[in-house]
Amino acid sequence: MEPNTDTKLKGNTSDNRTGEYTESNDRLTFMNNEENLMAKLEKHGYTEQFRVEKDKLVSLTTTKKYKASEIKAANFYRFEGITDPDDMSILYAIETADGAKGTLMDAYGMYSDEDTGDFMKKVETEKKLKGM
Repeated sequence: MEPNTDTKLKGNTSDNRTGEYTESNDRLTFMNNEENLMAKLEKHGYTEQFRVEKDKLVSLTTTKKYKASEIKAANFYRFEGITDPDDMSILYAIETADGAKGTLMDAYGMYSDEDTGDFMKKVETEKKLKGM
């Protein structure tokens, strides 16, 4: 059976797709695991890594410490284990008042770090990374 070519793109003059693709649609695939997402965030300048220690966010790069009021979570992402749905994690894209940008990773659910969870409850979440 031949496709009906009479209606193919007729009347859709705003369609600028070429039908030629050189790479996958990263907007849909980059969040399928932490590694892909972290690489994408690094391209957007989120290069530092953080951890929570004694109610402060600590840069693993510079050892600088931040209070909750000095940072924002630009976005957060939840992941579920491939073979074990209880193996969940959350990744935060963090921006500090002095311009540092990086990530904070924690387990999610029953294995989460209580100190990290309590700290992040005090942090403003902006969700400004649209499409990410």
